[in-house]
Amino acid sequence: MPETDDSTLPVTAADIEAAAARTAGDLRRTPLWRLPGAAFGVDCAEVWLKLEQLQRSGSFKARGMFNRLRSAQRDGQLPAAGVVIASGGNAGIAAATAAHALGVRCEVFLPEVSSPAKRAALAALGAELVVTGAAYADALAACLARQQATGALLMHAYDQPEVVAGAGTLAREVEREAGLPEQVLVSVGGGGLIAGIAAWVAGRAQVHALEPPGSPTLHAALAAGEPVDVEVGGLAADALGARRIGGIAWPLCRRFVTTAQLVDDAAILAAQRRLWNDFRLAVEPAAALPLAALAAGLVRPARHERVLLVVCGANLDPATLSA
Repeated sequence: MPETDDSTLPVTAADIEAAAARTAGDLRRTPLWRLPGAAFGVDCAEVWLKLEQLQRSGSFKARGMFNRLRSAQRDGQLPAAGVVIASGGNAGIAAATAAHALGVRCEVFLPEVSSPAKRAALAALGAELVVTGAAYADALAACLARQQATGALLMHAYDQPEVVAGAGTLAREVEREAGLPEQVLVSVGGGGLIAGIAAWVAGRAQVHALEPPGSPTLHAALAAGEPVDVEVGGLAADALGARRIGGIAWPLCRRFVTTAQLVDDAAILAAQRRLWNDFRLAVEPAAALPLAALAAGLVRPARHERVLLVVCGANLDPATLSA
């Protein structure tokens, strides 16, 4: 466990350790590819790919959703009404996967921008779907109203302590297998993933937040000095479609995130295709952001350094990839 374990933070390394123990029987230990920097045209010692698209439900989100449900189960707080969540897709699929495993009813509120592939995956898991509103924030408002009416357990896509602690188990897993790299590159939407990683790393490596220009929640918050609403759109909007950075992510990112940078849609799409063409990794655009940033030179590791790219999800229609 990291030495830095500040109890004033919303999520700590101790919370992540507890999440790892609680979900040990639910989650997969996903592969960590360790390749020479030359494989990516980068002058650094190694590039690591954490292949979280192979996690249950097809994304890292399963970590937080299982931790949230297992915590509620432990505390006797799983209501007969089941669980309800608003999601661009991945968190909903993860919540539905966890709910199905525990035999719990699940209702998912999706924005209109959500992809047909993600809707199909949810339907296959037996989730009840409600498609409403132009963006994630609209679906969230409808979800909160339903939760108040039914008493279902609210599962938040990124802004609950259990969800963030669950996401942090990814970084714990990397360190236990290979130690910590010097640089960590992470996609950001609402901030649950980067918050969990930042809470575990706790300043022991440089953590870089990467966002598309259409969903710059952390970039905008850092510029304003506080979380602010942003317009949502662009290539990765279905996965990185939050309107503002999460309240849990904000203090963790301010303390432990080194940079927050924007990556244009063309670079994201090129990185997504490269991951498919060169490595046969079928991932969604949000998962290609770390490689896009590295390829564009937005993060420049030193020759001796190791760089971790968090490949966060694969819930896409494979037909959208070029052969």
